[in-house]
Amino acid sequence: MHNLRSPSAKEGRTVTIAGALVNVALIVLKFGAGILGHSQALIADAVHSVSDLFTDVIVIVGLWMGRKAPDERHHFGHARIETLASSFVGVALIVTALYIGIGASLSIYRHTGSHPTKLALIAALFSIVLKEGLYHYTLRAGRRIKSKLLVANAWHHRSDSLSSVAVVLGVSGALIHPSWHALDSYAALLVSFFIVKVGLDTLRDSLREFTDTAPPSEIVETIRTCAREVPGVLDMHDLRVRTSGGRYQMETHIVVDGRLSVFEGHRIAKAVETCLAEEITDLDRVIVHLDPAPQETMTGDSQN
Repeated sequence: MHNLRSPSAKEGRTVTIAGALVNVALIVLKFGAGILGHSQALIADAVHSVSDLFTDVIVIVGLWMGRKAPDERHHFGHARIETLASSFVGVALIVTALYIGIGASLSIYRHTGSHPTKLALIAALFSIVLKEGLYHYTLRAGRRIKSKLLVANAWHHRSDSLSSVAVVLGVSGALIHPSWHALDSYAALLVSFFIVKVGLDTLRDSLREFTDTAPPSEIVETIRTCAREVPGVLDMHDLRVRTSGGRYQMETHIVVDGRLSVFEGHRIAKAVETCLAEEITDLDRVIVHLDPAPQETMTGDSQN
């Protein structure tokens, strides 16, 4: 067995804690500016930031537990805990989107609106700058440590940024002309659809992991080609691949000359593991089983 998981939870926690501190500051800013600036949209956006803080806590716990090494009770590690946390983030995104979308729809239907001041506009612009910065910071870290959980949380940051864009549009429209206050609601409704899509995509990826769905066919073909090109490998079969915590776990059987020594067969198996580690970027672990080629096959080859 070849285990390739490297410790990376510390970096993920550092990024997420930084995001949580920013979210705390934004919650205070948005609620204060929303009340003083007479902006219902900004107050709703503050509620969105509260959901961001909630998911930050989930991410920190998920990374802490999901990146722990295997133990006596979890022989394959704890990566599925990270997958479970990702699904919670997906649900949080969808719930947040529904909250924004229903509120916007009701405002459009009832023809209700507020008359915000420039204070709400300044606070919303400040939020966009901070949340876009957090999105890129978290996304880069998530891709670097191969964490779908961190990537999902990055999109939660962006959803908050986009909802602030809707606030800017609505507040700007109301400041330009009081009768344009409905722009806020329409923009928020559009953003809610986008957030729902991100949440559903996150849940879909988590479900694929929970059901041990095989990776795309091109990944499987790369694995087969890599193994069969190793000198000494006559064939391969019974390839099984699944994803756990965003990384591939696999096992396969390779066929070698049955007359080889145990040492030589082990060397070939290790060569297959090394090849897969170099070709498959997100490989967690691989188990290679050795099978001897049928004697009649080897006898025929020697006679030829």
